[in-house]
Amino acid sequence: MTNVAIHPSVDVGVKKGSPDFTGGTLRCQCNDDAVEVRVQSNVAHNHVCGCTKCWKPAGAAFALIGVVPRDKLEVTQHAEKLEIVDKSAPIQRYACKVCGAHMYGRIENRDHPFYGLDFIHVELSPDIGWEEPRFAAFVSSVIESGGARPEQMDDVRARFTELGIPPYDCLNPPLMDAMATHIAKRNGVLK
Repeated sequence: MTNVAIHPSVDVGVKKGSPDFTGGTLRCQCNDDAVEVRVQSNVAHNHVCGCTKCWKPAGAAFALIGVVPRDKLEVTQHAEKLEIVDKSAPIQRYACKVCGAHMYGRIENRDHPFYGLDFIHVELSPDIGWEEPRFAAFVSSVIESGGARPEQMDDVRARFTELGIPPYDCLNPPLMDAMATHIAKRNGVLK
């Protein structure tokens, strides 16, 4: 077994989610007056992400993130503590102003292929049953964030393989196909 730390939720192995799981509550990391977000859906496309924009908990080289339908997410406690991290980014990431945890990310551009989906971090939920991570995205970007050195990347990819999480340096093929299909339809290439 390769000794590379990826994320606390997967470092000890990947636990399968439940196909019958219908959602749960996310809580920021504040001890008092925590932001709470109710999600009435399981996540889809749950993945480990190495990009430099996604929030990572302490000790994690990668983020863990999935998507839910926008209409299935509601901030139920302490919305006043949320602020957008980078208003110029395609994904408007709402983070707690106190602890810094990203509670959800929303795309406002109706022409974006992922419009209508919100990005969430299931490790912020005490509920059990969320879909397990199915792939790793933007793996090389972990070099940019300082999460790994270039000479460690073979070990990082080997660790993902050991965990049963296929590593990609973009999104996985089905998501890349969905993006390309959306753009082709918008441009009139596909009907």
